[in-house]
Amino acid sequence: MEKRTVTLKGKPLTLAGEAVQVGKPAPNARLVRQDLSTVELATFRGQPMLLSVVPSLDTGVCATQTKRFDQEAAKLADKVKILTISMDLPFAQKRFCSAEQVDKVEVLSDHREASFGLAYGTLVEELRLLCRAVFVVDRHGVVRYAEYVPEIAEHPNYDAALEAARVVAEES
Repeated sequence: MEKRTVTLKGKPLTLAGEAVQVGKPAPNARLVRQDLSTVELATFRGQPMLLSVVPSLDTGVCATQTKRFDQEAAKLADKVKILTISMDLPFAQKRFCSAEQVDKVEVLSDHREASFGLAYGTLVEELRLLCRAVFVVDRHGVVRYAEYVPEIAEHPNYDAALEAARVVAEES
């Protein structure tokens, strides 16, 4: 299996796990909520999901990405569950959400097991952070959109991700 990479300011970094494929079942993963309880992605099956993956909420692009999807959540009229996933500790996530008034997306941590990072192929081996990515999963648990942003410091394609989310919302 060929190693997959992304870059951070041009420096190549290795991704652990395999990339998820559009049209295939979305992997399950265990994540940690801000109250330190564990939740599995399978809990949200039956409703469309947009999974916004960021390295750290304490960086500008990640903060912007999280706030953008939080703003867009209102436009999706509760038809799509939007989750932001990072390796940040739940305490830091809670502080960020409070300071930035992020309350429409659920922000989850992969710090404990890297379960999501390994299952979705977003774990950056050298940094033990997640790369920037966006996935849209339909109500049947099938991946309908997947974007691994090649340069971690750049934004994802918000328009394409949101269009995929609108499509799966209308199908529900």
